[in-house]
Amino acid sequence: MTIQKEAIAAQVPDQEAIERILAGEKKMFSVIINRYNQRLYRIGMSILENDSATEDAMQNTYLNAYCHLSQFQHRASFGTWLTRIMLNQCYELKRKNNLPFSSQLSSDKFIDMKTPARDLANKELNQILEDAITRLPEKYRLVFMLREIEEMSVRETSETLAIEENNVKVRLNRAKAMLRKDLTAYMKDHVYHFHLTRCDRITRNVLQKLGIEGER
Repeated sequence: MTIQKEAIAAQVPDQEAIERILAGEKKMFSVIINRYNQRLYRIGMSILENDSATEDAMQNTYLNAYCHLSQFQHRASFGTWLTRIMLNQCYELKRKNNLPFSSQLSSDKFIDMKTPARDLANKELNQILEDAITRLPEKYRLVFMLREIEEMSVRETSETLAIEENNVKVRLNRAKAMLRKDLTAYMKDHVYHFHLTRCDRITRNVLQKLGIEGER
């Protein structure tokens, strides 16, 4: 796709993108990948706490979703459906390894800054934020990620995690209580940032595995 076409395609709603993919416009799947990379990365890091394992889970999620795209029945939003697949991939990896992964975070997840001093400060802040979130019990960490950072609704979060809506609210309140109040304002822009170059790599790898050529 040219830059102009990519910009236009990026505005296409999920439903239209799905219909076009199923109609044979396979390269439209890159729109789905680029749209959900950040969310899936955050979900993966919340569970796996391992950078490379999270990328593997993301790629498997997209491959799985593509192969079963015709089975998406719109009972929930597409984002919820895709997130469920990611959750299953992550928990499957945890079961296979039997123990939690140790954190192996690569430096390019941090937001780019223009000066070395600001870059260092940004990295330190990211580490503080991510450490605080990592210390949350998983059930609270997941709800916090979905509701506060990914801005999913209570209903979407409930459907994704298969818990009652009231439990979503309770877990979110508990998660917030466990985090320092002066950190919350920074969460959305700093936690588990998925750099654009990595986004492009995931897109390229998935499309290549699907045999979709000329995607960029």
